[in-house]
Amino acid sequence: MRRSLSDLGIAIRLTVVMMVLTGLIYPLVMTGAAQALFHDRANGSLLKDQSGNVVGSSLIGQSFTSDKYFHGRPSATVDSNGNPLPYNAANSSASNLGPTNPVLILAVEQNADSVRCAEGLPAGPPPLVTPGPAPTPAASATPTPTPAPCARFSQSEPNIPVDAVTASGSGLDPDISVDYAMLQVQRVAQARNLSTDQVGQLVQDHILDRQFGLLGERRVNVLDLNLALDALSR
Repeated sequence: MRRSLSDLGIAIRLTVVMMVLTGLIYPLVMTGAAQALFHDRANGSLLKDQSGNVVGSSLIGQSFTSDKYFHGRPSATVDSNGNPLPYNAANSSASNLGPTNPVLILAVEQNADSVRCAEGLPAGPPPLVTPGPAPTPAASATPTPTPAPCARFSQSEPNIPVDAVTASGSGLDPDISVDYAMLQVQRVAQARNLSTDQVGQLVQDHILDRQFGLLGERRVNVLDLNLALDALSR
């Protein structure tokens, strides 16, 4: 009986010691080290506007649709009911569609047409997949909004960067390629009454190099670039 009580006391003391070490001391040490060495990243890599208000994170993309801003790449994230909700950080996901899937091909074609329209590019090749006939709306249905007219300027570059028409694996990619950013310069400059040289230089100033000079591609953080654009326009 005494041996059992002694063993029980040892077990209780050991449990308390391990709880203090792993549940209190270790988390405090790691949190302190993270705050001291990687303060910005430990707090979510948050970005602030000119007034000091947090407007987002450099790690999570946002949906920009105005001509006055640079647009990010498409997002395939959905809400809790499975309905499209771009850049939904609570439900990070890809489309999971294979490269030969007609749904994916149609989505890419439609995205390409939207980019051509927005950026003043020439018309593309004939579609590989065409959408089926739209269902006839009910009499009480809300009328479909008229799409915005295409850009009135014209660019001679016919190529569209792949990140302009395809979603990332997470649906939250905050960056775009340098080529896609430069493709948008003329539209943004016209919408803000700025010169293309001003906006183009802003893009060049916000190019992020490959990680360690080797990994990935050169890129531009969309939110960071748009915040700088707002500051430039003031």
